[in-house]
Amino acid sequence: MAKKVNDFKRGHGCYWKNNEIWVFMGMDHVKPGKGPAYVQAELRNVKTGQIVASRFRPEETLEPCHFDRKNMEYLYSDQNSHVFMDPDSYEQVELPLASIGDNAVYLTPNCECDVCFVEAELISVELPNTVELTVEDVPPNVKGATATNQLKDALCEGGARVKVPPFVENGEVIKVDTRTGEYLGRA
Repeated sequence: MAKKVNDFKRGHGCYWKNNEIWVFMGMDHVKPGKGPAYVQAELRNVKTGQIVASRFRPEETLEPCHFDRKNMEYLYSDQNSHVFMDPDSYEQVELPLASIGDNAVYLTPNCECDVCFVEAELISVELPNTVELTVEDVPPNVKGATATNQLKDALCEGGARVKVPPFVENGEVIKVDTRTGEYLGRA
């Protein structure tokens, strides 16, 4: 049953262009000052990995693609892929590095993620909204910096760079929002 483009969200899939499976990577609802509103979407082809930007009218319909979602545990990454394990069956699957992209810095060992399959093919990983990361390198606290709300750059495990308050020190565990990369607090 076809759905309106407005009903799709990031991470949803559909059949589009030559009946291939495409996943919505991002969507913006645009209301220009002149002319009708439209949806600007970024889609990724599941088979080829091609990413395209496309414009849809809000009333357009697409055939949704149904995903099988599994909660899996991240194990490790090598030069070619990220390895995830099903905690029930202990089955391990590999996902290409490019499919997670820059968000791979938020992967920590034993982190639970939702892994999406289409027709038994692994297509994407949804990270948890927040993760706990250990601060590995942060500049020392400047005396008197507590009076202002100045943030400093911290390098966390996995390579994530996060703006943190001046009181955060090396070795501390902090909570980070994986959607925005913002510091949320101490763990």
